[in-house]
Amino acid sequence: MKTSLIAGAALVAWSAVAQALSPYVDADKAVGGTLEAATADVEKKLAGAGFRALGRYTPKGLPQHAIVVAVDAGMQEAAVAAGGSAIAAAPLRVDVRADGSVRYANPEYWARAYLRGDYAKVEPSVRAASAKLAAALGAGKPAGGDVRVEDLAGYRYMLGMERFGDRSELAEHASFDEAVQTVRANLAKNVAGTAKVYEIVVPDRKVAVFGVAMNDADHGEGWWVGKIGADNAAALPWEIWIADRKVHALYGRYRTALGWPELGMGQFMSIMRHPDTTMQMLEGVARKP
Repeated sequence: MKTSLIAGAALVAWSAVAQALSPYVDADKAVGGTLEAATADVEKKLAGAGFRALGRYTPKGLPQHAIVVAVDAGMQEAAVAAGGSAIAAAPLRVDVRADGSVRYANPEYWARAYLRGDYAKVEPSVRAASAKLAAALGAGKPAGGDVRVEDLAGYRYMLGMERFGDRSELAEHASFDEAVQTVRANLAKNVAGTAKVYEIVVPDRKVAVFGVAMNDADHGEGWWVGKIGADNAAALPWEIWIADRKVHALYGRYRTALGWPELGMGQFMSIMRHPDTTMQMLEGVARKP
């Protein structure tokens, strides 16, 4: 009887774990000895596995980290076909550290959160991209906390806080082309201390997504990530997406909480101005001067 109870308890515990997803995967160490060499090794592995490079950057204030962004053709095609905000789930992010450690954003976790009820439309492509990432960089182990699978579609940090899409609209333009040109121009001018990390633009479907580095010394990602911990830096960079004429970005109380699901309330309170100041910076990118 005792053996049966222990086995039953283990099965329940396993089931609970099996129904949760982590936002990141700790991969194999990169070859190098320097951040540049380790980053180049990761980029080579991704290219060899068929991923297309989109961009890379070292977040200001986080000199031991380089973020590599790539895309899988099948996953991008599925996200574009799903339409609208689904394009935001297409870029795949990898955090490379100076000591060779590699942690990448778990495609299933982020796609389930970003696509919500439309996740089933892209699931085969997400699983294929995940398998390719694991083969290229190492299957590793889950990292960065976890969220129950059934909670990701309606994820919010706590009662009263934002879900996906809440307070997300930044600007509306006369056309899709005007929206894209405005975002590109503002990023090129480093409006509000921002810079472009990557872009995916699909004119015939009128969707686009841009990765935005936020370099402002007082309000940028360096100060707030430094306060809550850079282990989950593969959450960066923040994305701005365009659907038809409207420009959107996720509000910080959703986007940051999703990337740091184990964040304590005290830590969250230490960066309480971050959601609003981040949105203000992104509004500067989205709007015409």
